[in-house]
This record gives sequence, C-alpha cells and structure tokens, in this order.
Amino acid sequence: MLLRYLTAGESHGQGLIGILEGIPAGLELTAEDINTELALRQQGYGRSNRQKIETDKIKIYSGVRHGKTIGSPISLILENKDFANWQEVMSPEENKNSEKKVLVPRPGHADLNGVLKFGFSDARNVLERSSARETAMRTAVGAICKKFLSEFGIQIETEVLSIGGVSGEKNTKAKIDEAKEQGFTLGGKIKVVAKNVPVGLGSYVHWDKKLDARLAFQLTSIQAIKAVEFGLGTKIAELKGSEVHDEIFWGKEEGFYRKSNNSGGIEGGMSTGSDIEVTLSMKPIPTLMKPLNSVNLETKEVAFSHRERSDITAVFACSIIAKNLTAFVLAQAFLEKFGGDSVSETKRNFDSYVKEVNNF
Repeated sequence: MLLRYLTAGESHGQGLIGILEGIPAGLELTAEDINTELALRQQGYGRSNRQKIETDKIKIYSGVRHGKTIGSPISLILENKDFANWQEVMSPEENKNSEKKVLVPRPGHADLNGVLKFGFSDARNVLERSSARETAMRTAVGAICKKFLSEFGIQIETEVLSIGGVSGEKNTKAKIDEAKEQGFTLGGKIKVVAKNVPVGLGSYVHWDKKLDARLAFQLTSIQAIKAVEFGLGTKIAELKGSEVHDEIFWGKEEGFYRKSNNSGGIEGGMSTGSDIEVTLSMKPIPTLMKPLNSVNLETKEVAFSHRERSDITAVFACSIIAKNLTAFVLAQAFLEKFGGDSVSETKRNFDSYVKEVNNF
C-alpha cells in the first residue's frame, strides 16, 4: 500500500506522535489545515472539561518544507498539556512512590481483556492507550489526506443523525442534560458522505482490496463504533432485489449513471461514481458517573467500576474522526489507482483516466 500511518502515545502521557508515509510531494499544507479538524473534534455538547485543557495544536516535525510536502514521511507531534498533572502517574522512569493503580475494570472498555492479555496488575497500562484520546492523532493524519483529496474535487461531509435515540439539536441537548443529571452516557448514529469520488477506487480482485471492507476496517477501529452500514445498510435484508439494486443508465452528457444510490456508492468492492454514504452506530461511553458492577483485580471482590474523567457523549467528536479516517482510506485507494511521486504527476494520471472513462 502506498499510503500508511502509525500513531503512538498515551492518553495522559507526554503527547501523541503520528507518522504518515506516502503523501506525494507538492501538496500545500500548513499546521492550520490540521488544527481546524482537531478543533472540530474537541467540540460538541456533552464533552468533558479536558477539551478546555488541551486546545490541541499540531506540530509538523518533518516532511513539509516552506508550506509544501516533500514526499518524505510526515511526522506530527501533539502535546498533552494535561501531562503536567500526571507526571508522577505516567512517568516513563521507575517511580516507586506511585501506587495509584486502577484495579476495577470498566464493563464495555478494554480494561479487563487487556489486563488478562498482557498480564498487568494495573489496568492503567491498558486504558491509557485504548482511550479515544489516541484518535486526535488519527484525526490529524486524516486531515492531511482530506487536504490531498480536495485537490481532486473530492469532498467529505459528516452529520450526527441522532444521540440517545433522538434527533434535532434541541432534543439532543435535553437528552444530554438528562444523562448528565442521572449519571449515564449516550451513543448515537453518524453519517459520512464522500462526494465526487471517481468510479473504480478499490478492487474486486481480492478481499483486502475491497473499498467497503477497508472503510469498515478503519471505521470500526474507532473506539465505541459497533456497526458500519453502507447505503441502505441492514434494511436490504427486508427488501426485494428490485428494490435494492441501483439501475444503470447512459446519456450522451452524463455517460453511465444511476438514479438511486442504495449501494452507498460501492459495488463489488469498488466506488461507482455516486456519493459514498456510510452510517455508523456508536455505543455509549463505558465510563459512567454511576458505575456498573465489576470485580477488583486483586481481591476478586465485587466493586463499582473505575471512574475516569469522561464525556457524557462524544458522538459529534466521533463524526469528525470518522470523516478524517474516511479521507485516509479514500486517499490510500486513490493513490493506489493513480500513483505519482508528486501531486502534479497524480493529477496528470487522474485527468487521463477521467477522460478515458468519459469517452468509454
């Protein structure tokens, strides 16, 4: 694969690090292109006070010179300002004075499974990396991909469809207020739409080349996402084939086109040229102000689950993460299709393909 990324860092550690490899040279890029997306990720009614502490600002460490990418890996650093309050707990050096262990795992979180997998005596080793704080760096990486795709007219939009089963700003705020008062959390539904995606991204020739499979892989990797649907999604199980499949038409001006988009813009693992439409279902955050029953790792006695500072809901933030990870997958598939060591070379390849498709 031509485009890939790696992230590192813990929730309350010194910061997050990201490396994005494969972006062609010549893409105009500034820290502000990334910070705009990071700021959006921190918004949304029902977020915790940590968003006021962090005010995320990215540092581009390498791969960009004089405002343009130079073809080498782009490395990013995002400082955790809250580390000042966690230096003893999260120190990389041995600290015998720190005994603040997390001993009661949270239902719905990675805590218990991670402790058992790695043999830890402290669940903090698990929750620090499994925390959704890590998605700040994935949002940053995706923001670069989003900027790349915009060079070719591809736009990605996102929308919160519902929170806690209700829709509409007034209704959701009331639902969030109720959750805050009663000590529970809320999930919701998100829709991501990618416009102007050319036909033929992805491939039918092998399972791991399929575009919908790759999108599902990235999007379900977002903490708390439990379902991903394309187009009509699960509704197709209740309909006849004639009600599901998008009929094909041809016109002198339009070329091949569809009047419907029940497939969500992907057929046979490839983009159809219609909008790519993906709906995600996010579960409520596992950290509750009224904790659920769990078990103490040392004593094996019943105990209330660990409480960590948490949002009431982070559905809006999740929608921004999903938008940017969608951008990564599409940019990856785009570069596999069109290649190019520079943006100008990629554009020549892309323009040639579009001309060929239009004259088919």
